[in-house]
Amino acid sequence: MRIRELAVAGALEFTPTPLHDDRGLFVSPFQETAFRRATGRPLFPVAQTNHSRSRRGVVRGVHFTATPPGCAKYVYCAQGAALDIVVDIRVGSPTYGRWDAVAVDAHNFRSVYFPVGVGHVFIALRDDTVMSYLISGEYVPENEHAVDPRDAALGLPLPGDIPLILSARDQVAPTLAEARVQGLLPEYEQCLAVEAALWR
Repeated sequence: MRIRELAVAGALEFTPTPLHDDRGLFVSPFQETAFRRATGRPLFPVAQTNHSRSRRGVVRGVHFTATPPGCAKYVYCAQGAALDIVVDIRVGSPTYGRWDAVAVDAHNFRSVYFPVGVGHVFIALRDDTVMSYLISGEYVPENEHAVDPRDAALGLPLPGDIPLILSARDQVAPTLAEARVQGLLPEYEQCLAVEAALWR
C-alpha cells in the first residue's frame, strides 16, 4: 500500500496493489496496518457505509457535515472512474481554502481519507461509476451542508469537456465565502477535537 499526504491538512491517499490472475483480480482498498502507519491510529469506528452510482458528468458535492457532530470518511471507487476532491473548508485550518484531487477508478482502487470537517466532491468520469464510503457518523439530513463546486474562488478542476449534472440542492449551494458569513463552516480546532474523540 502506497500512502500520499494530500494538500489538505490531514487528508490522505492510499493506493493498494491489486492481485491479478486468470480469474480476475483481488484488491483490498482499506488496510488497517497502512492506515495506522499513516495516522498513528486505527480507522475510526464505522457508523455507516454508503454506495452511490452515477452517470458520466454527475457532480456530487461539495458536501460536508456540521461539526459537531462531524464525520470522517474513507472513500474509494469500486466501478468506473471519478475525480475525487477534498476541499478544506475548516475555518482556521493552515490549509483553509485549498483542495486536492485524486483520480480514482476500478483499476488503481485508490482510496481517500477525508478528516472531520472537510468538504467532499467528486465528478463521475464514466457511466455507472460506483463510489463506496466508510463513514464515522450516520446520515442526519439537517446536519448536511454544501458549498457550490462552481465557486470561482475555489477554482476546482471541473472538467470542461463534460456536461456537468448537479442536484437541485447543489445548484443553489452558497459559495465558500457565503457559507462562512452564514456560519455554516466548521472550525478547525473543533474538527480536530471531534476527530480525536472518535478514538476514545
